[in-house]
Amino acid sequence: MKAYKYRIYPTPKQKQIMLNTLTTCRYLYNDALAERIEKYKQDKTSVSYVDQANTLGDNKNEYQKQVHSQVLQDVLKRLDRSFKNFFDGLKKKKHVGFPRFKPDQRFSSFCYPQSGFRLTNDCRRIRLSKIGDVRLKYSRPVKGQIKTCRIIRDIDQWFVVLTCDTQIDIKKTDISKPTIGIDVGIKSLATLSDGTVIDNPRTLVNSQKKLSRTQRWLSRKVKGSNNRNKQRIEVAKVHRKIRRQREDFLHKLSTQLVQKYGCIVFEDLNISGMLKNHCLAKHIADASWNKLIQLTTYKAECAGGSVKLVNPRYTSQNCSRCGERVPKTLADRTHVCPKCGLIMDRDKNAAINICTAGSAGNTLVEFRPLLTEHRRQVGT
Repeated sequence: MKAYKYRIYPTPKQKQIMLNTLTTCRYLYNDALAERIEKYKQDKTSVSYVDQANTLGDNKNEYQKQVHSQVLQDVLKRLDRSFKNFFDGLKKKKHVGFPRFKPDQRFSSFCYPQSGFRLTNDCRRIRLSKIGDVRLKYSRPVKGQIKTCRIIRDIDQWFVVLTCDTQIDIKKTDISKPTIGIDVGIKSLATLSDGTVIDNPRTLVNSQKKLSRTQRWLSRKVKGSNNRNKQRIEVAKVHRKIRRQREDFLHKLSTQLVQKYGCIVFEDLNISGMLKNHCLAKHIADASWNKLIQLTTYKAECAGGSVKLVNPRYTSQNCSRCGERVPKTLADRTHVCPKCGLIMDRDKNAAINICTAGSAGNTLVEFRPLLTEHRRQVGT
């Protein structure tokens, strides 16, 4: 399965219909959630997706009749998935939050799961049931059979994500391409085992002044006023700009890595645990190490390469030449081995250890998921 994301340009009338569709779907989601909670409080029984879907057809209000029936069914499936994730988390003893009621800002997409959409006018428009023909910026051709269509509102812009079942010719592994180990960090985003250092773009830090100014203006607005809502949108636009700058850099970097190297080895870092360090959490989140691994993974799969994850334990402490363990603090940026006399940057030393572990097969998992693009945004 592969997802293709395109910008769409609805007319003012179409935009209002799409906003009304989002509102109708959000109310349906919240009402269905309230029904499940109330039913459990009354007689300790649960309400399934099938039960709610069966009652939906006979109890549609005037707003729900203006929305495609499968879009409404997908909203109920979305709620059902939230409950399944919650109960699966309880079984696995993981912290997964109970499904919450959705405000307007947290419900930004609706989906046609099977039908109700098709590309028209030589793919320059997409026809959406109950909405009409919406102008589409067809930036690249769709490959495969389109399965689902998701409409996403990103503040004041609209996008469509087409999920396709496609047959992609996986290229054979090019054994001439070398294996590389990558040590990710904050001072430099990545240090490669061949000595290449990739600077950290620090997109959030570089935009911090503008973000702080817009947030300061937001704090001065009266709660509930139109001016506050306008300023909230301005803050969201700054965050969107930061997100897009970060994703653009990571896409270009992952493409360069895949084109140059056959096997790419990363550390299997516990990033969620590292984010509990409040002194470094902002910079770790800004670096987006996991996003880099995800993008590199699906691109390597298309190119016939692979991405491996190795145990990060002692990769910075062990000497890459003799294996001697040299304890260091985060402030120690140079590796000095008292046994063999090796003097090297600590990040490069760690990258060499990572590459050695990956080449020796000491990997925790070979990270090769299904092909996807922008999976986080598709699921919003």
